Amino acid sequence: MTLVVQGLDVAYGRAQVLFGVDLHAPAGELVCVMGRNGVGKSTLLKAIMGVLPARAGTITFEGEDLSRLKTHERVRRGLGYVPQGHETFPQLTVAENLQVTLEAARSADRAALDEALDLFPALRGLLKRRAGFLSGGQQQQLAMARALVTRPRMLLLDEPTEGIQPSIIVEIEEAIARLHTEAGLAILLIEQYLDTALRLADEFVILDAGEVVRSGNRSDLHDESLHQLLSV
Repeated sequence: MTLVVQGLDVAYGRAQVLFGVDLHAPAGELVCVMGRNGVGKSTLLKAIMGVLPARAGTITFEGEDLSRLKTHERVRRGLGYVPQGHETFPQLTVAENLQVTLEAARSADRAALDEALDLFPALRGLLKRRAGFLSGGQQQQLAMARALVTRPRMLLLDEPTEGIQPSIIVEIEEAIARLHTEAGLAILLIEQYLDTALRLADEFVILDAGEVVRSGNRSDLHDESLHQLLSV
């Protein structure tokens, strides 16, 4: 269940954003991708998921080249993706959001649905509410639950606590920790803040101006020289 990115170049039109990015996310590990705003973190996840095309480089998951696969095919290969901004279908209820995701994944796995709701129990009382009427934190929990009902073997999370009220941040961090430590789920987490990475990460990669400038394990995050690369 290893994800390997090698020599990845990605551009928006003529503006290149990623330059030769290498990343290795081993099975069962939580890898934190860090860096200031605008350095290419979200672009990296979008390229891995096929939302953006790569100009050069390779992306492999469990030894399979993903370059020719569409986003929904990558999901079926075992990649779960929660983009930035807690995306949901606002006109659908919570229950309908989850059901649509199950159907798109060609799954009728009720156990996966129950497990996702167990991780975010507040959603059980909101199943009949339209997603557009949920708070930002509730929408983020729903977005994560939608990804989890596909039973991913690796979960890609793009700043899941950004703009969320503090009480929900704690719940989301605890859910991520449980998925990693109890379920053994491999996670690639985009995160801007050092404290969160110190609590959750096994390994880290730091991007700056679209390039990998540092990487290592969690203990290396205590290095003072890293702080200027992460300061907003």
